[in-house]
Amino acid sequence: MRIYHNPRCSKSRQTLALLQERGIEPEIIRYLETPPKASELQDLLTKLKLTARELLRRGEEEYKTLDLKRPELSEGELIDAMVQHPKLIERPIVVKGARACLGRPPENVLELL
Repeated sequence: MRIYHNPRCSKSRQTLALLQERGIEPEIIRYLETPPKASELQDLLTKLKLTARELLRRGEEEYKTLDLKRPELSEGELIDAMVQHPKLIERPIVVKGARACLGRPPENVLELL
């Protein structure tokens, strides 16, 4: 298992703790320090069964600054924005094989176990 983790985020910490309480030590990817490439982000979206727009954190300043609410922006443009500004990626994301889910709420990850 892998977790795309931000240690400053309470939901991310809770999700990691939930996995660890069940004896799972996932590979921890601190995505703010090591942002995913566009191809990796596309793979995550496929596993999550989400669009790029659905994975965007709309409350971030970058969302407003880059005017990402514009409906004409393509999937590729939104992915590029998340690659360049990883803070825009909703978190945490937990991956197990060909499946992934968002840890919002943290209990969502139990479906991967």
